[in-house]
Amino acid sequence: MASAMSLSLLNGATPLKSSPLLNKSKLTPQRLRTISCSRLSDSSLSREISLQNQSTVPISCRRRGFDFVPRCGISSNDLPTEKKKSFGEWVEYLGEAVSIAFPVWVSLGCLLGLLRPTTFNWVTPNWTTVGLTITMLGMGMTLTLDDLRGALSMPKELFAGFVLQYSVMPLSGYFVSKLLNLPPHYAAGLILVGCCPGGTASNIVTYIARGNVALSVLMTAASTVSAVIMTPLLTAKLAKQYITVDALGLLMSTLQVILLPVLAGAFLNQYFKKLVKFVSPVMPTIAVGTVAILCGYAIGQNASAILMSGRQVVLASCLLHTSGFFFGYLFSRLLGIDVASSRTISIEVGMQNSVLGVVLATQHFGNPLTAVPCAVSSVCHSILGSALAGIWRRSSSKQLED
Repeated sequence: MASAMSLSLLNGATPLKSSPLLNKSKLTPQRLRTISCSRLSDSSLSREISLQNQSTVPISCRRRGFDFVPRCGISSNDLPTEKKKSFGEWVEYLGEAVSIAFPVWVSLGCLLGLLRPTTFNWVTPNWTTVGLTITMLGMGMTLTLDDLRGALSMPKELFAGFVLQYSVMPLSGYFVSKLLNLPPHYAAGLILVGCCPGGTASNIVTYIARGNVALSVLMTAASTVSAVIMTPLLTAKLAKQYITVDALGLLMSTLQVILLPVLAGAFLNQYFKKLVKFVSPVMPTIAVGTVAILCGYAIGQNASAILMSGRQVVLASCLLHTSGFFFGYLFSRLLGIDVASSRTISIEVGMQNSVLGVVLATQHFGNPLTAVPCAVSSVCHSILGSALAGIWRRSSSKQLED
């Protein structure tokens, strides 16, 4: 009887009406699955039949409104369901979305500062220092000892990126200033931003461009830490003919807003991981907001002068960053570095920490117009870098398809 029932079920027959052992009122989908599975497991003949007919047995059969499923104990409740995002995951998701739209927010901040300068009257020099310090603290929270160990596995790429960062950009700033015959305050500001380290936005742009993100983080960290020495030294060397440079003041400010926050962030990430995990989702949003506000503030302080000679500053900034992107990639390829790492170096060299330039120019240069190239630079390198990342991302997708 067991063999007959199992054979009937497997072949799609319905002997239910002729069987006195089955009470129609007690037939439920769960009951039928239990009967089918228990009978099949007790009879070796049924197992043989099921194996022979496995390829022809339908997954489910409709008979009298019931589902006959040839599997034991599996129901729709056992299927995986999509997990709802927690509040922290939503915050992290929104932070990433804001970060990807970084050029848009910076452009809006600068446009607002240009059209309504009074919007940023509440911003003070102390506030700019605090904002940048928090941004650098957030960057430090992304670093671990593993990142430092990773630097040892790619010394060639890291060293090449470091040299290009502090040679191509400072020299490009100097020669572009000469080429366009910029006024002294604009020339000093352009050179200053060229001597700044790589910006944190470069990590996001590298990710979009399908570059080497690990190398990007390491290069940003290396150039940021070394900026304590390199930025004041190179600025004083190249810009002294245009304006008096307080090298010692630059050194102390860079130490305060760059090195100490980065080291503090790395320390927290190493020994207080729960705290870092709690606050890190909001750090990208804080960083983007800080950059947009500081750039809008720098533009707003000099809105009338920018409206008169803004085209020259925009052109100078575009030439500076285009030079960084181009020569960063060219020299990397000439050194035999792979395409992904060369793209990363190009982005790192071409994108600067312009907000650092705004803060340093505001605090240590007498003419407020010196900060204008730094603010304009933030918009230019964000737009150019994002466009370049989009081109490289599409080319990478085509290569993968081929």
